[in-house]
Amino acid sequence: MSIKEQLSVAMKEAMKARDSLPLGAIRMVRSAIKNREIDERRELEDQEVIAVLSTLAKQRRDSIEAYRENGRIDLAEKEEAELAVIQEFLPRQLSEEEVAGIIESAVHETGADSMKDMGRVMKIVVPETTGRADGRLVSEMVKSRLAR
Repeated sequence: MSIKEQLSVAMKEAMKARDSLPLGAIRMVRSAIKNREIDERRELEDQEVIAVLSTLAKQRRDSIEAYRENGRIDLAEKEEAELAVIQEFLPRQLSEEEVAGIIESAVHETGADSMKDMGRVMKIVVPETTGRADGRLVSEMVKSRLAR
């Protein structure tokens, strides 16, 4: 079952349960996917849907951080609940050790030995981690590995 189909099923279940928070989050996700499909003028494949979900998850994390810094705990909690719904449809998240392993193999594959090789390493690492690890964390881990 594709992610879009999973979203439809989850939306129907949330409607039946009259659960407004997950329903709103799922509708927001479906809307973002539909907008991207309109922009692209074609149906999105699962990898592209995962990219949309990753973007939405990142936006939620940034909002949570901003709301907490400004003392808006109520809004931060709402964003956290939406983030939890979004993460249900993302693939299993990679641990830091798994990301480090991917980075290490990319470094060996490219023969990278300094920061100037970061682009080549990221070109290999990003497709393997998209939707499965926070992009900022991946970037920082690549930088620290190449700085050695």
